[in-house]
Amino acid sequence: MSAKESTVGPQKQLLMTLLFTIVTIGCGTLTGPESVANKNDPPPNFIIIFCDDLGYGDIGCFGSKKHRTPSIDRMAKEGMRFTSFYVTSGVCTPSRSSLMTGCYPRRVNMHDDDRGRWVLFPASHKGLHPDEVTIAEVLKERGYATAIVGKWHLGDQPDFLPTQQGFDSYFGIPYSNDMGKWNKNRNYPPLPLLRNVKVVQREPDQALLTKRYTEEAIKFITTNKDKPFFLYLPHTMPHNPVSASAPFAGRSANGGFGDAVEEIDWSTGEILTTLERLGIDDRTMVVFTSDNGAARRWGGSNAPLSGFKGSTMEGGMRVPCVVRWPAKVPAGTTCDVVTSTIDMLPTLAKLADARVPDDRIIDGKDIWPLMSGDPDAKSPHDAFYYYSIDQLQAVRSGKWKLHLSRQDSQRAQEGEAQQLPVRLYDLKTDIGETTNVAADHPALVKRLLARAELAGADLGDGQKQGKHQRPAGFVEKPKPLTN
Repeated sequence: MSAKESTVGPQKQLLMTLLFTIVTIGCGTLTGPESVANKNDPPPNFIIIFCDDLGYGDIGCFGSKKHRTPSIDRMAKEGMRFTSFYVTSGVCTPSRSSLMTGCYPRRVNMHDDDRGRWVLFPASHKGLHPDEVTIAEVLKERGYATAIVGKWHLGDQPDFLPTQQGFDSYFGIPYSNDMGKWNKNRNYPPLPLLRNVKVVQREPDQALLTKRYTEEAIKFITTNKDKPFFLYLPHTMPHNPVSASAPFAGRSANGGFGDAVEEIDWSTGEILTTLERLGIDDRTMVVFTSDNGAARRWGGSNAPLSGFKGSTMEGGMRVPCVVRWPAKVPAGTTCDVVTSTIDMLPTLAKLADARVPDDRIIDGKDIWPLMSGDPDAKSPHDAFYYYSIDQLQAVRSGKWKLHLSRQDSQRAQEGEAQQLPVRLYDLKTDIGETTNVAADHPALVKRLLARAELAGADLGDGQKQGKHQRPAGFVEKPKPLTN
């Protein structure tokens, strides 16, 4: 790959040590079209809409009774719902690093900030290493136009901004919207709105952000309608402080949070309408998902899952996901196979006939067979790992999820230390993680504990460094973004 060379050597040998028997969950009654994109077609366009703190139960097609989301529900009717789709962390920065790189956060050392805190803050020393290869760089090598509109949160220093990570353009806020001067509890600099690397506004009116992002996104799509493009649209909302523009403010049945969700739905509808108007709908894949579960406060819902943002319970890391691509992704279908944001990079690379970096370990897998409705498709993941900051707390294999005997991440986040025993749940019959069946399956517990040991050796666990971790970027003297 010409974009970048890794500072760490080739690490293919680990792949052999991590091979296990594949445990699968069926995708159920999927009878879709061709299992791969027609090679005679022009390269497909990709749009990833990534919400902030949107919970599993916050959109209509995933069960919400409070939020009106007709555009996202339409995506589900015309595409596929992924009901066991995971992010790799219950908070922003590590989750986003995985989407961009196809790797677990500990793989790329983006599981915490330079002080061991959950996420990056303004003028952090740390950021996504410039030598990491992002989705944007993979696609750019194939001639794609690339843009990000919205929240980045992978470092705000010049070397870490999106335009240094394969994106042709950037418009948005580089971290969370609660990290500004208005927050009197913190000594933050003014919240910056960037265009590429330049601050174009300080403390922008957050009520207008979703509208402005939508306008920028449509402008990019329209400008690049005749060439393949990748648009990454990570919304600032509905992260607290929630806000919505005048046509949506005060209109939902769920206060400001619901207003923000319903405006995101409007935004999604505007993008779908633009694709149809430009005649590129049938060659554009749109993915709608979230960066983590809803927080305990502010009005979001993870029902019927247990746990909240920051937790390694299902509600912290299992998120709604809808994929739409007319004539390619079968309409009105559901897939309950374990999939994740780490799978986006290899999947989009496959569809674009691009090359996945082969000089480093990529944790994600190509899930196009599942997306396309191939009835013989199997899960590419033998195990999925749940980390809370630097600590491995749970592992899922097939329908089984084992929580290790660790301090509960949700309670730790809220200042209550509590050591919990090993817990085993059958997520097929107990999605709410209510009944511990570890005592009934000792051999299974032993097998999953062995998986966890391998993950700890590879990725790291707590103070123990993983054998195949890569460094994050680091700046000695970071400066706030002021101009």
